[in-house]
Amino acid sequence: MADDSTTTITATFETREAADLAVEHLVQQHGISRPDIFIQSASNRNSAGAAPSGGDASHGGGARQDAPLEGEIVVSADIASSQVAAVQRSLGDAGALRVSQR
Repeated sequence: MADDSTTTITATFETREAADLAVEHLVQQHGISRPDIFIQSASNRNSAGAAPSGGDASHGGGARQDAPLEGEIVVSADIASSQVAAVQRSLGDAGALRVSQR
C-alpha cells in the first residue's frame, strides 16, 4: 500500500529572488500546484528579504531605498511524504538557509 500522507515543508531564504526560484523548482520539477505554495515574511514585518537581489538591487550595486529589507522570506507547501527528500534537495539547490518539515 502506498503512503499518500502529506507533510508541510518549510524553507527560509535570504532573498526574494531565491524564494521565487524555489517556487519555480516546486512547480516545474515536482508538480506542486502554485496555489498550494505559500510565501511570506519570516517576521511580522513586510520584507523583500534580508539582502538585496534581483529587482531589489540598484544599478550602482547597492540596495534600493524603497525595498523593505526587513528579514528573511519563508516558502511552505504541503507535499506528498514520498517527495520530502527530493523537495528538500531542490530547496537547498535554490538557496534555502533552513528547511524543515512537520
